[in-house]
Amino acid sequence: MTILEMQKEILRLKKQRNILVLAHSYQRREVVEVADYTGDSYALARYVQNATAENVVMCGVRFMAETVKILSPEKKVYLSHAEAGCPMAEQLDPELLISLKQQYPSAAVAAYINTTAELKTLCDVCVTSSSAERILSKLPQKEILFIPDINLGRYIESKLPEKKFHFIQGGCPTHVRATAQDVARMRELHPDALFLVHPECRFEVVQKADYVGSTSGIMDYAKQSAATEFIIGTDNSIAEHLQYECPQKKFYPLSKDLVCHNMKLTTLPDVLNCCAGEGEEIMLSEEVRLAAKKCIDRMIELGG
Repeated sequence: MTILEMQKEILRLKKQRNILVLAHSYQRREVVEVADYTGDSYALARYVQNATAENVVMCGVRFMAETVKILSPEKKVYLSHAEAGCPMAEQLDPELLISLKQQYPSAAVAAYINTTAELKTLCDVCVTSSSAERILSKLPQKEILFIPDINLGRYIESKLPEKKFHFIQGGCPTHVRATAQDVARMRELHPDALFLVHPECRFEVVQKADYVGSTSGIMDYAKQSAATEFIIGTDNSIAEHLQYECPQKKFYPLSKDLVCHNMKLTTLPDVLNCCAGEGEEIMLSEEVRLAAKKCIDRMIELGG
């Protein structure tokens, strides 16, 4: 089958089987084109809550599918590629988090949404890269145990000097590949370009940015800006998607190494097979789902 033939068959199956296809923004272009909604992890989960589809195919990684199931338990949620995990979400286990909570008993435990459902059951509040500063500023606790991404945590710490932060040595293995030398090289090659970066990058990289934001924030900024050239400091698929959507502008990946291999595991044939009934269904016990949902509900309460 050609790409077009495969896409047409996916569209047919979606209609026939009442399937909603979600694609994270880091997915391949041919996958994004068959999705009903594309966005970052939290936006994907929230979108499903108002959807009528009985079945959901997540083109992303496991914690994203779990988040959809936590918020929409009545739907059947499938992960398009069973091996698509998130190394950052898996860097911390419940036993270690329990010991950290004992070490910092006065600290609120804030979980980046890039965490497993099991870890979320032990946290006080969940945050996204775009909402973390707003949410954590509203917490009554003066101490915050932030898991798992130390780079995002340090960026938020710089915005909230009134809070005391505790971290683990966790982070995104994709974003951490970007260096200050990459920024200097790309600035020299493209002196008129604005540098847009995700806060999962190293703090010394983030400090050099013209704009710091989530994946969706970066895309919105680039689309709305009067500038015509941009250096994109996140997964290289974002530069590609922006080039399709804004052909009159120019987008340069910060580094050829900014590629999330787990996201790229999902192929168009995977989506087709999943829509045909071969995907892995995400199953969570009601005990885990409800316990994990508490920190997400707190996030919605404080951050909207």
